Amino acid sequence: MKQFSNLFLVSLLSGATTLGAYKLLFDNDGYFSKNKSIVTMAPENFGKNVGFVPENSDFTVAADKAVHSVVHVKNVSYTTISNPIMEFFYGFKGQQQQEQVGTGSGVIISEDGYIVTNNHVIKDATEIEITLNNKKAYKAKLVGSDSKMDIALLKIDTDEKLPYTTFADSDNVKVGQWVLAVGNPYNLNSTVTAGIISAKARNLGTNGIQSFIQTDAAVNPGNSGGALVNTNGELIGINTMISSSTGSYVGYSFAVPSNIARKIIQDIMEFGNVQRGILGVEGGELNNNASKELGIKQTEGFYIKKVNKKSGAEKAGLLKGDIIIQLDNQKVSSFEELTSYIYSKRPNDVVKVTFIRNEKTITVPVTLMKTETITSEFKGLQLQNISASDKQKYNVNFGVKITDIDNEKLNGYANDLLGGIIISIDNQKAIDMETVSKILADKENQESIQLEMIIKNGQIIRLIL
Repeated sequence: MKQFSNLFLVSLLSGATTLGAYKLLFDNDGYFSKNKSIVTMAPENFGKNVGFVPENSDFTVAADKAVHSVVHVKNVSYTTISNPIMEFFYGFKGQQQQEQVGTGSGVIISEDGYIVTNNHVIKDATEIEITLNNKKAYKAKLVGSDSKMDIALLKIDTDEKLPYTTFADSDNVKVGQWVLAVGNPYNLNSTVTAGIISAKARNLGTNGIQSFIQTDAAVNPGNSGGALVNTNGELIGINTMISSSTGSYVGYSFAVPSNIARKIIQDIMEFGNVQRGILGVEGGELNNNASKELGIKQTEGFYIKKVNKKSGAEKAGLLKGDIIIQLDNQKVSSFEELTSYIYSKRPNDVVKVTFIRNEKTITVPVTLMKTETITSEFKGLQLQNISASDKQKYNVNFGVKITDIDNEKLNGYANDLLGGIIISIDNQKAIDMETVSKILADKENQESIQLEMIIKNGQIIRLIL
């Protein structure tokens, strides 16, 4: 009997073990069940708030602030056209004035009527008319502009205090942050669109601006000069352009960062022109391929290939091969991030430059210099930005000047070339020392380049170096 009891107990335990193992391994929730996933599952309520607008997000306050400070800008210009039929049959020039009208947007930045917009919105304007959100219209005067950065400052006279926007620190905006674009696309007054910051320090290869804020908020023709604001209604950028083959919005738009716009406006109001500072280094941003070619480990930052003579960088001890990784508290991982920060500074401002040298991190203060004082050397040619008198003398508004020649191959032409103005390099416009430095840095290993220049007698020549 005892033997039978023991056998029964063993059988019972075996059955329980088998049943438990089946439930554990093969049942619906078992380890080897078809329903079992090796991916960790999110809680049931995860994702319920995902949508175009986060739950409880309300842009009405920001929109209300922005729409009252954004204005419609009307640009009227006149061009002279000739009538060849009148000239042919009657022997005199049948010239007449033809009116051209352009429109855009602007942002009121002070209660007494200062307005910021894009330079291209008011370029060549004979008359500028501003229409406020309350439909009141005023004539505006141009206070000053910066064609390179596409910013212009206007002023209207009014007895009433105007609603205006405040500036936010564009260096602190984050990718993924919600923003509103406010303007007048297609002459539709006070249009608000929402999106996020898609990228910072975006370079589109333009000759001037090299550090846009990119957003997916819809921007169309007429939005230019309008406001890009955060969810507090504070200005973080001036909407400038879209990248589109159709001329209309296709997914992304771009804005001049507010820090750059604010610095330009302050310069215009205080000095009457834009004060540009320069660090005094030439080079390029690092990436995996560039780092392999240079034989270095660092894959982010700005690699210095040359330090300009008499520059703040030279005086601070920066050398070829140093890798700039930070300016003050701003990380630098690209050329655009470096230039964006420098654009917000003036000559004589001191910037703390953090760089890597021989795998050691070093920080030094660098005093920014005026761009006019900086020279650069390329293949025996000393180059410098042209002055206002040079522009008037040669009837140009861009270019770099040859100030010295130390190239034996050019000794026979030195008298003609010295003082000449280079206006293009391999068919790329030589806007100023900054753009020329970048062009030449990209062509450092190129065997020959073609220069187009104006020499002292006014003749345009081409020179191959």
